[in-house]
Amino acid sequence: MVHPGGFLEVITGPMFAGKTTELIKRIERQMFAKRKAAFFKPAMDSRYSKDEVVAHNGLRYEAFVIPTDEKGVERIVEITKRDGYEVIGVDEVQFFHISVVEALNRLADEGVYVIASGLNLDFKGDPFPVMRELLVRADNIVYLTAVCTVCGRPATRSQRLIDGKPAPRNSPVILVGGRESYEARCREHHLVP
Repeated sequence: MVHPGGFLEVITGPMFAGKTTELIKRIERQMFAKRKAAFFKPAMDSRYSKDEVVAHNGLRYEAFVIPTDEKGVERIVEITKRDGYEVIGVDEVQFFHISVVEALNRLADEGVYVIASGLNLDFKGDPFPVMRELLVRADNIVYLTAVCTVCGRPATRSQRLIDGKPAPRNSPVILVGGRESYEARCREHHLVP
């Protein structure tokens, strides 16, 4: 049975587009409305903090740190239901097991306002399977762009760098990093040798 208030919102775009900042802003608005809210983040993302969702601009909130496997996805559902959260934010959702799609969709069906943020494409320009599946189920999509570090035009891609040069296509898909490993790039200046 669908309960009133359930909603699935997805925030996506490349690195440095402000996805986590937007996620925090949307959750804060719900908290101001006195709705019980929580953040979840993948355990593998400890760039700025082990136990907080942190935007590149320094905005931060305490978060549940969750393993990215199926058991971790089950924990998101468990914690949300056990603690009666009305609103949840899931950061870096592309890193979670594909089962996160069905779990978040089900929570929305059960009345939870779910906001998930994640990268649109991997460094090669291919969609992350989790994002592809979440986007088609979303009630609302917020697509953010960054600024291309080469030309200043809107950037929709994340350029991975190794020693300042574009990473080759055969590099591992998952590499958690920040400005030391990635730049935002437009279609024209995104290179995958």
